[in-house]
Amino acid sequence: MATAWVYMLRCSDGSLYTGWTIDLDRRMEAHSSGRGSRYTRSRLPVTLAASFRMEDPASARREEFRIKRLSRTEKLALIAR
Repeated sequence: MATAWVYMLRCSDGSLYTGWTIDLDRRMEAHSSGRGSRYTRSRLPVTLAASFRMEDPASARREEFRIKRLSRTEKLALIAR
């Protein structure tokens, strides 16, 4: 199985975006060029705030879902680790 990543972006408006991918570099390039997601497209530039290596895509999707349910304060604490 392929390694996957869960990542958190800090957008230009200060908001946080969470996603998952199997190719972090390619996904960051897509977000930075405005092709990553509708949400980040209007909030450029974005910077990588945190990334977490996962065993497989299923684990990454579960972790993404868990992180998205956290409060902003909890997300910032996760980034600070």
